[in-house]
Amino acid sequence: MFKVNCLNKISPVGMANLTDNYTVTENFDEADIVLVRSAAMHEMQFPKTLKAIARAGAGVNNIPLDRCADENIVVFNTPGANANAVKELAIAAMLLASRDIVGGINWVQTVKDDETVAKLVEKGKSKFAGTEIKGKTLGIIGLGAIGGPLGNAALGLGMKVIGFDPFLSDAAKAALDPAIEIVGSRDEIYKNADFISVHTPLIDDPDPEKNTKKMINAEKIALMKDGVIVLNLARDLLVDDEAMKAALESGKVRKYVTDFPNPASANMAGAIAIPHLGASTEEAEDNCAAMAVKQVVDYVENGNIINSVNYPRVDLGAKTGVRIAVRYDAEAIADIVTEVNGVGLVINAVKDGKRGKVGYCLIDAKEAAASAVDAIKAIAGVRKVDVL
Repeated sequence: MFKVNCLNKISPVGMANLTDNYTVTENFDEADIVLVRSAAMHEMQFPKTLKAIARAGAGVNNIPLDRCADENIVVFNTPGANANAVKELAIAAMLLASRDIVGGINWVQTVKDDETVAKLVEKGKSKFAGTEIKGKTLGIIGLGAIGGPLGNAALGLGMKVIGFDPFLSDAAKAALDPAIEIVGSRDEIYKNADFISVHTPLIDDPDPEKNTKKMINAEKIALMKDGVIVLNLARDLLVDDEAMKAALESGKVRKYVTDFPNPASANMAGAIAIPHLGASTEEAEDNCAAMAVKQVVDYVENGNIINSVNYPRVDLGAKTGVRIAVRYDAEAIADIVTEVNGVGLVINAVKDGKRGKVGYCLIDAKEAAASAVDAIKAIAGVRKVDVL
């Protein structure tokens, strides 16, 4: 029986994927599995029983990933499960920014009690005239689960779409409409787009080609078209707030839409600060919860790791016999498969992978004799061995 602790409210649609092998506990200190959305976990001490943390969402900045890896805790997230919700919000953001819909609605509230409100509206509406998005160029940085579908949808709205993604997978590329132009650098996006939408992870790296922290800064804003509209529904720190404030004040940037209000952006003239609604739909919460639970169940029952952010992807499918899971120090062991082949197991299938300092191997064996398991544990660099 596995014990599951929920640090946040998790959709019943997701929880329904738990079988009779699982029980929900309010006691974090006895949990085998933790399900979480936004709860901060960096200061938490993890129980020795904890095997996995599943984040019902994409961002994992609330979880200490390296410490979890050191403590043999696999952390999962749910990339793509909320993609449609964020895509739809990005389309709404473009319309809000291009038409000054928010300004118009707020103005109506100031005259709503006037008996001549209808006449006032007809007289004053020109202050909120905007532009259409049809025929404009949308530049997307990051063409994955959200950026790709956004580009396809924007084409359907009559926009031209250009995109940049140095890590674009074959599957993601195949899903893109051929009309989307792939460019070779972020700078090409900055120079040519009327709308810029960022959909990348936050990476703090000294290499400017890899770094995304404050990648939209004064230097890059200077490359942009006058009157550009910038959308940030991905990560707060992708944009330099001071530089954006100055650009809005000068008119270089026409509107900035962010889904991450902070003391700067919430008070920034020309910014539209949305209260982190990107994944806040019933459908997205259900999808994220279901995906999180299914992945963690697959892990504790079959040993498979899919969509982990601190362990490598290793998948041997459903367990049919004896399966052995081996965690090892990737810096200490060059080839774990060679090592386990020499301990007397009759191996039917084996698969391993490495991620940073962490190595993980699944072995399907005819049987798991105690002597063979002990021999694996004795291999220098092996951290933990489980027989599932």
